[in-house]
Amino acid sequence: MPYDGKPEHDPPYSTLGREALKSHKALFGYAAVLESLSNDPRNKCDPLGFPRADFYQIRHTQIMQDDRKIVILYEFEKRWRVIWTDGRELPKEVPSPRYYGYSVGRWADDTTLVVDTIGTVGNEKIWLDETGRPASDAMHVEERFQRVNHNRLELTVTVDDPKMYTKPWVALDKFPMRLQTPDYDVVEMMCIPSEEEQYYKEYGDQASGVDSKQGK
Repeated sequence: MPYDGKPEHDPPYSTLGREALKSHKALFGYAAVLESLSNDPRNKCDPLGFPRADFYQIRHTQIMQDDRKIVILYEFEKRWRVIWTDGRELPKEVPSPRYYGYSVGRWADDTTLVVDTIGTVGNEKIWLDETGRPASDAMHVEERFQRVNHNRLELTVTVDDPKMYTKPWVALDKFPMRLQTPDYDVVEMMCIPSEEEQYYKEYGDQASGVDSKQGK
């Protein structure tokens, strides 16, 4: 969903959610700030987390499966997720919050995989997207992967986070994913802390009017 200030594109924020959004200094959207003024965790190469991995730099993605689970391999940061498809239910409580949560999948029909994810880390560690939309540890995310034909998947993502939003909302609607050839080589795309630090020191801080010697 675009972040352009239009009311029809505004998710149903709770009071806490709107306060969290205002505290996030994002690089994208109508309230974007200069690079070195941003507090996006991604700027320090922290994990994107879930579901931001679906929204930001999704690019090429590999999907692998066996009789118990599906594994999604993301090109950006070379991260992966495990989706259990062995019939288990979501746990009532995830003992340790995770950047990519705890995911369970089921087949709604022959061409539609529904994935439910809980147990993500809280608002200080992950954002929903590059515009700074917030997420909490109470978030429940539903993904629907529908195979439209042999070469095309469509991904729809619904966010249900009672701390940050007053009701569930669709964050991604029928995002198209095209099948690549079997020998397609997914390239390495890494966020490297030392390179990020050098970039801000040599370019980003100066462009943003920040004195890197005094810190940000």
